Amino acid sequence: MDRRRNVTPSPDGGPDAVAGACADPGEPDWAAPGVANYVATWPTRLSRLATWLVNKTAAHSHRLTAEAFAGTGGRRYHYALLASLAEFGASSQASLGRRCGFDRSDVAAMVNELATAGYVERTQDPADRRRNIIAITGAGQARLAEFDVIAEAMQDRLLAPLSPAERAEFVRLLTRVLNHQAASHGPSGEPIIHQT
Repeated sequence: MDRRRNVTPSPDGGPDAVAGACADPGEPDWAAPGVANYVATWPTRLSRLATWLVNKTAAHSHRLTAEAFAGTGGRRYHYALLASLAEFGASSQASLGRRCGFDRSDVAAMVNELATAGYVERTQDPADRRRNIIAITGAGQARLAEFDVIAEAMQDRLLAPLSPAERAEFVRLLTRVLNHQAASHGPSGEPIIHQT
């Protein structure tokens, strides 16, 4: 049987992949997604590794997030910053970046986008005139509520195969692993230098 007759383009726009066969070892069968009970054809020794599975799942999570927020003109970092301000209150840009795991050099541009849209306001810190304090506005609260709906829908898409109980357990275990790693390497994976 010639398995090359059913040909579909790979999702990255690369060479055509063959239905039922892998173009390269370790590549999934791109013709199969969408078919019930699809199973990617990863090498067995890789599919047993949590690190491999987390990385592959994260790629789908990023895709779903980008698609969902792009449709609203928002970005996932907008959601993170607004969520932090809503929960913890007004904050300096440096503290906001640390809390969300963003590089300090990127936070100013992120905050500028939110301030331009009217979702946050920036005021000078009376205790340190070199520092700005960022606070969420009423419009920011409304925008955050919109993002909450989007985020919930993303969870449903990503975790579709899991029952509510399995989803809760999955999140609990991921949180446990993340907290363990963050204790040594910080929320963004950078090593923490402990002062002595």
